[in-house]
Amino acid sequence: MKNYKAIVKIGEGTFSEVMKMQSLRDGSYYACKQMKQHFESIEQVNSLREIQALRRLNPHPNILMLHEVVFDRKSGSLALICELMDMNIYELIRGRRHPLSEKKIMHYMYQLCKSLDHMHRSGIFHRDVKPENILIKQDVLKLGDFGSCRSVYSKQPYTEYISTRWYRAPECLLTDGFYTYKMDLWSAGCVFYEIASLQPLFPGANELDQISKIHDVIGTPAEKTLTKFKQSRAMSFDFPFKKGSGIPQLTASLSSQCLSLLHAMVAYDPDERITAHQALQHPYFQEQRAAEKQALASLRKAFFPEHPVASELLSNSWHTSEEDRKQKQSLKPEEDHPKRPGPAYLMELPRLKLSGVTKLPLYSSPALHSVFSPGADRKAPVLRHPKCVGANQKTDAQKDSKPSLKQCRLPTIERKGGGYRAAHAGSPARSTRPGAARPGPADRHQASDGGLRERPGVSPSQSPETTAPQASQRPPGLEPPACSAWHPESTGPVCSS
Repeated sequence: MKNYKAIVKIGEGTFSEVMKMQSLRDGSYYACKQMKQHFESIEQVNSLREIQALRRLNPHPNILMLHEVVFDRKSGSLALICELMDMNIYELIRGRRHPLSEKKIMHYMYQLCKSLDHMHRSGIFHRDVKPENILIKQDVLKLGDFGSCRSVYSKQPYTEYISTRWYRAPECLLTDGFYTYKMDLWSAGCVFYEIASLQPLFPGANELDQISKIHDVIGTPAEKTLTKFKQSRAMSFDFPFKKGSGIPQLTASLSSQCLSLLHAMVAYDPDERITAHQALQHPYFQEQRAAEKQALASLRKAFFPEHPVASELLSNSWHTSEEDRKQKQSLKPEEDHPKRPGPAYLMELPRLKLSGVTKLPLYSSPALHSVFSPGADRKAPVLRHPKCVGANQKTDAQKDSKPSLKQCRLPTIERKGGGYRAAHAGSPARSTRPGAARPGPADRHQASDGGLRERPGVSPSQSPETTAPQASQRPPGLEPPACSAWHPESTGPVCSS
């Protein structure tokens, strides 16, 4: 708290006190909510429901803004630095002789319903909506003090003695903690009436008196409603029938639409009670919705201004006049091919007529024969090499042309004793002895001590003399195919023609 200076004490509650503070960094004024509870760790601080709720709900124009969380590890003190508001609803209506205008009441209630709708959509319900927790600054209403909030999806039952008694819903009074977010709408309805009439709607002295005050105005609930409440209550209760005086007899200054919304917010049965989102769509807020829509439209015009000149130019570029269309229809197309269908603004470009350009002759590509051709028995296809297919079927141009390569035959390679022997005239055949060890990788690269050196295209077990065997000693199964030309991708013995 060394960055803030205390100015004056604003108020004090059961669990905290609120001080007006001034920032020493920028001189701005803030509201500091100093917790009376001592905290031991930052994890305990972050698990606080009020901090989690404010972080989830901010920013929103009708939710109190949290600026900073100040935690002192040594003392265990915790302070929430929030925005400073002018007053709360209780301070606004306290001591007034004349009630507020219905237009201002409508403005405040519309903002309160918007804050409740945003909170309930975020999965949180307040559980302590009352005039002291609704803050105002320059006709802007914000909901604060989320110390009693709970998650909408948390498991029941909840704490029974929650909310201030005058604003406590019947399901909180008559059940063992089985209530929902609809209790916030009941409390908002009580605040609604209090703003309009400057007096509380159900000022009960205790719980029994609170129920009696509710029955005096609204009347006793229906039997099905009491049956639902009895299912979640350990003790049984029965109320004598009472009709109730009704809300319209309490004040005559409220309009019929205002009373309609108020009746919907303080319905005895929570299942029949209106939601915050439904309340925002009520006819009572029709003027507020229209003003909000107009304000949004003005903001759009300010950030996204319209350009009538640009739009006019755009429309002129995309649409042609009737005279242009008639003129285009009178012209005959010079092209032989038909025009492409499309909008009127698309135009065909004329063909380019270039002088001195020679026309390239067209050459027909040679026919490609199938790699799979029928075998000798005409049953199963025999796979042939792509370069060897169609060698015997020569075209006229191939017959007239003379072969530029000399024909030759590869000699026969004989295999004796596990090795290959080449029959060469005038030179003895070198063979590999059966059982002789094959040279390893290290022995293949010895060049000076008589070892073998591997040559590309020659097997390690062959000598240089084995590359020219005779054709008469060709072993069966190694017949080379008759190929028309040599190709480097060929894997077997290939001859050139």
